[in-house]
Amino acid sequence: MSKNDRDDKSGRDSHYATLRRAVRDAKRERGEIPTPDPRKNRRKDVAWAPPQLQPDQVFLYGLHTVRAALANPQRKLIRLSVTQNALARLDMGDTEALPCPVDLVQPQDLDKVLGPDAIHQGVMLETRPLPVRRLEALKDSPLLLVLDQVTDPHNVGAIMRSAVAFGAGALVTTQRHSPVESGVLAKSASGALELIPHIQVTNLADALNELHALGFQTVGLDSEGPQPLEETLAGDKIALVLGSEGKGLRHKTRETVTALARLDMPGEIKSLNVSNAAAVALYATRMHLARSKS
Repeated sequence: MSKNDRDDKSGRDSHYATLRRAVRDAKRERGEIPTPDPRKNRRKDVAWAPPQLQPDQVFLYGLHTVRAALANPQRKLIRLSVTQNALARLDMGDTEALPCPVDLVQPQDLDKVLGPDAIHQGVMLETRPLPVRRLEALKDSPLLLVLDQVTDPHNVGAIMRSAVAFGAGALVTTQRHSPVESGVLAKSASGALELIPHIQVTNLADALNELHALGFQTVGLDSEGPQPLEETLAGDKIALVLGSEGKGLRHKTRETVTALARLDMPGEIKSLNVSNAAAVALYATRMHLARSKS
């Protein structure tokens, strides 16, 4: 085999390897195949400490997350750090058109900032947090999702994705005992963070009363609820309220919502992870709202 033949074969192999990686990453982002556990290849002798971020500093990572953030006109971009391979897979065209500097880096450079467990896929975007939104701006939305101190950013990110899928107008959380905007939250939301207003309130009971004044029925999900969710839903503006992973709804929240309802499950398992429960409740509520229009 001549040198030219070897070079051609090497180029084709590299091209096909890039295509295979792109297909594999797309399947992982859609949840069709599992993401490998980075701890299996983690060096035991590497010490890493997270950087001290400023209150207005957010690091987003992962191809789908960063692509969605770059496309969001409400995002204030600071700096994009990306490997040559990831830059090609982002398919952004002319990087000079971006309103922020672009640094070409090596994967290990991102590992030093994000840590060895972050599945960054060769790209990291430094941004400012998204603008603050208030409840008053959502009076025209028929479906909201409210979380009562759900603390796990992976769960909140997954809930955001379901909320966008079922057309919820906003996700409302408490300022305390809820995850702040972060790379972990954004990666779990898989782009949904850019597509739904995330409203943080100081006092949840007061926020629920504001929603009542805006015409919303607030329905708290509780395993001991007196009626199934489908029989509880009423009206054409509904806010679903879900409690924390362990404790559920707080006492004050239970007293404040319009109604408590349960998800009826005929199987032997009678409880769901909060993100799965949110998806089921959103589907049932969307079906109710569709029927109320007809």
